[in-house]
Amino acid sequence: MNINDLRKEIDSIDNELVELFEKRMRTASAIADYKRKNGLPISDKGREREVINTVTSKVSPEFSGYTKVLYQTIFDVSCSYQRSINSKESSLIDKINKVTAETPKVRPDRAVVACQGVEGAYSQHACEKMFTYPSIMYFSGFEDVFKAVDTGLCRYGILPVENSSAGSVNQVYDLMSKYNFYITQSLKLCIEHKLLANSGASISSIKEIYSHEQALNQCSAFIRELGVKAHVCKNTAEAAKIVAESGRTDIAAIGSKDCTDLYGLRVLSGNIQNTQNNYTRFICIAKNPEIYPGAKKTSLMLTVQHKPGSLYNIIARFAALGLNLTKLESRPITGSDFEFRFYFDIEASVYSDELKEIIAELENDCEEFTYLGSYTED
Repeated sequence: MNINDLRKEIDSIDNELVELFEKRMRTASAIADYKRKNGLPISDKGREREVINTVTSKVSPEFSGYTKVLYQTIFDVSCSYQRSINSKESSLIDKINKVTAETPKVRPDRAVVACQGVEGAYSQHACEKMFTYPSIMYFSGFEDVFKAVDTGLCRYGILPVENSSAGSVNQVYDLMSKYNFYITQSLKLCIEHKLLANSGASISSIKEIYSHEQALNQCSAFIRELGVKAHVCKNTAEAAKIVAESGRTDIAAIGSKDCTDLYGLRVLSGNIQNTQNNYTRFICIAKNPEIYPGAKKTSLMLTVQHKPGSLYNIIARFAALGLNLTKLESRPITGSDFEFRFYFDIEASVYSDELKEIIAELENDCEEFTYLGSYTED
C-alpha cells in the first residue's frame, strides 16, 4: 500500500471514531442530567480508573500508555461538557455583564493615580502611557499603593507584576490576594537600564551599585563583570536620588535616562540589561471593576484541593474549551503546609461564551475563586 491508500484507511477509521465520539458525548449528556437530578458530582475518579484499567487491558502492551492518555483526554472533555450542561447560575457572570454594559466606552484620561517610588521611576513612565493627564501620588512601598486606592485617596494604582528576564514581582501577587481589587488595564513597557553616576565618576571608579532588586537582576551580567557590590533600594529612581545626594564618585545607580535630568547625574553606560528585549508588565488596579471595550485578557486567582491531579484537572478545562493560558503563577498560602494559590491570565474576549463558561465552572467548583478583572493590554 502506498501513502495515499494508508491515508484513505485512516480517513475511514476517523469517520467511525467521530460517529462513536459524538454518540459517547450524547450519552455523557444523559449521564450529566442523571447526576444533576440525583445530586452526584460530575467527576468520578473511581469510575475513570476502572475504565482505564479495562481499555488498557484490551490493547497490545505497546499501546497501553497511549490508550491511557487518550482516555484521560476523553474524560476531560466529557466532564467539561457535563459541567457546561449542569452549570449553575453565576452571580459573577451577571456582575461581569453588568460592569461591561455600564463602564464608559472611553477610559478616563485624567485621574489621581498612585505609583510606587519617586519622580523618574518606571511606574511613572507606565502611568503616563496609560493616562494622558495623570495626577501622580508617589508612595514608598507596593502595599502603600494598594492602601491609597483602598481608602479612596487615589482612583487607580500602577504596579509592576513581571519582567521578561527577571520574572514575577512576587510581592505584588501576594498583595493581590490580600486586597480585593480589580485590574483595569495592562501595559508592557520596554525597559532600558542605564548606569548613572555623579560628575567626575568613571566606570573604573565605581565600587558599589544601587537599584531596585528587579533592576539588579535584569543587569546581573553587567554587575558581575564589574565585580562591584550591589545594594537593593525600593525603586530605581530612589537609587538615583541616593547617589545624587551622596556626592560620591565611587557609587552608581541603575535607572532610566530621565533620572539624569531629575537628579543631575550622567550616564556612564547605556543599555546594560542582560537582554535588549527587556520588558516589564505593569497593571492598573482599581477598587471597583471597570471593563472597557476590547478587553481580551482576564486574570483569575484560585485555590484547588491539595491532592494529585487537582491542578491538571483545572488546566484541562481550559484546553477543552480552547482557551489560551498566557500565564500560570503559584504562590504559597501563608500559614498552610505546602498549599498554593494560583494566578491565571487568559487570552480571550470578555464577550466570549467560552470565557463565561470557565468562570461559571470555576466559581462553583473551586475552594476559593477570585475574579481579578478583564482588560486590554498594550
